[in-house]
Amino acid sequence: MTTKEDVALENLDRLNENLARVEELSKRFLNAVSQRNPANPTLNAPDQDVFLNAATAYWAEMAQNPSKLFENQLEFWGKSVKHYIEAQQALAKGTFEAPQDETGDDRRFSNPLWKTHPYFNFVKQQYMRNADAIRTAVGELQDLDETERKRLNYFAQQIIDMMAPTNFLGTNPDALEKAVETEGESLVRGLENLVADLEANQGEMLVRLADDSAFELGRNVATTPGQVVYRNRMMELIQYAPATDQVHATPLVIFPPWINKFYILDLTARNSLIKWITEQGYTLFVVSWFNPDPSYRDIGMEHYIEEGFLEAIRVAKDITGERQVNAVGYCIAGTTLHLVLSLLKKRGDKSIKSATFFTALTDFSDQGEFTPFLQNDFIDGIEVEVEKQGILRGFIMGRTMSFLRSNDLIYSPAIRSYMLGEAPPAFDLLYWNGDGSNLPGRMVMQYLRGLCQRNEFVEGGFELLGEKLHVSDVDLPIMSITCENDHIARWKDCYRGFQQTGSKNRSFIVSESGHVAGIVNPPSKNKYGHYTNDDLSLDADGWMAGATHHDGSWWPRWESWLRKRSGKMVPARTPGDSGYPALAPAPGTYVKVKANI
Repeated sequence: MTTKEDVALENLDRLNENLARVEELSKRFLNAVSQRNPANPTLNAPDQDVFLNAATAYWAEMAQNPSKLFENQLEFWGKSVKHYIEAQQALAKGTFEAPQDETGDDRRFSNPLWKTHPYFNFVKQQYMRNADAIRTAVGELQDLDETERKRLNYFAQQIIDMMAPTNFLGTNPDALEKAVETEGESLVRGLENLVADLEANQGEMLVRLADDSAFELGRNVATTPGQVVYRNRMMELIQYAPATDQVHATPLVIFPPWINKFYILDLTARNSLIKWITEQGYTLFVVSWFNPDPSYRDIGMEHYIEEGFLEAIRVAKDITGERQVNAVGYCIAGTTLHLVLSLLKKRGDKSIKSATFFTALTDFSDQGEFTPFLQNDFIDGIEVEVEKQGILRGFIMGRTMSFLRSNDLIYSPAIRSYMLGEAPPAFDLLYWNGDGSNLPGRMVMQYLRGLCQRNEFVEGGFELLGEKLHVSDVDLPIMSITCENDHIARWKDCYRGFQQTGSKNRSFIVSESGHVAGIVNPPSKNKYGHYTNDDLSLDADGWMAGATHHDGSWWPRWESWLRKRSGKMVPARTPGDSGYPALAPAPGTYVKVKANI
């Protein structure tokens, strides 16, 4: 029979064990933080002029139109005080219930206590009112140019998201309930998760989005059979094994982005575009880019083109004996493929028969959600960072991307891991998302200054390899696949650049969903549809208004277009021959190199 004394001793033992674990974790925490090699501080916040200009505009408005600002302040004060009185009245009734709540739904506040518990409901409603007041104040500022307004809106929203009560233990009912339920064990596990993340990232607090131990390249992700048939300092070229007895004569070469790794196109067998392409009867080559270290500081866009794009095309032609290839470029590699097509046009080289672009920007006149990061204060900071490090370290780019969706990619995962003590999920897409790449210093500045800031490819020409390259030089058959909800390469921006090409044979598709899910959209799932419209003379809104919606994936539509440009059927080609022997099985060796912190 268990006595009260036994229970007390057991609880005391558990408490002592947890205290010992906390002490050990504290030592590990301090040791991990001491290893930190922080990024240039100017990359952590905007130039103070952003807030100075906002304050100046605010006080100018105060002087010119004081009644409007007082009206906003009084409305905010009135709602706050009224809510406080309502909460007090609810408590005075002697019933433990929250007052009326009209703040609307927000998935961060899904725990029923946010609606029913007076304390949590009061905190939630006050937070929502504060957030609305900040948005209103920023939205009504006058005398700000559009760039300043976009930046201020972005940073104001970052403050709003950061200060959500769900991000703090004392005002997160999920975390408090879990701590009580587990007798504090969840908080200790959360501290263990935090320390493990710091140790894995040399002191940088980068929350793990997926369970790394659940995946292994070549075992349960990136499993489509193939061989590395060529390697240089820029890339490994993988030739995939045929899945049919005959293949189209013209080979297909895919250039993935070097900001991330190529296996987004080969996560699992059921959603692998790479596997699907081989099953349609194509000889497929895919580039796996190197992951640069500081010794690559002087690698520029010209090296990606000459030693990456042009070399991969040369090898693919050499192996297959064909005079031309079809090419695909995804994201930044799609932007660069446009540069390649312009360069080949000027050189009179017809090695590429057709080109397909996945979510590829060429016209950066509207910088969209990246506006806050493409102004001189941040770009100057990146220039200092890459001058010191030689590279733009992968975690900086990953952090920037994550803050565009901070609630989904930073705060929610941190709450689950650090407050609730949960292990990250075994999710292949999130595993890939956390497996980033470094970027060479020279290439970063060419891209940010010349293409993003000065928009030279569509305004005057981008000088590279002795030529002035322009989007209008692109004149062979092309297709662009964009994504309706893409916040990285917005479809309207992709469309605007695509319209400026010189091609007379071009097709444009908008897939439903976002930057990744809209591309990795296998027909078997029948999940996301797509839009088409042959009239590319219209503006983006007009194009979409007249577009036809099609159920299901765009993959078969693209393959039908590609098939017409891929030649006759020939016997399937097996990777590895006397001229290009197999060097390593897919997915190769470069893809396994981790980014620097």
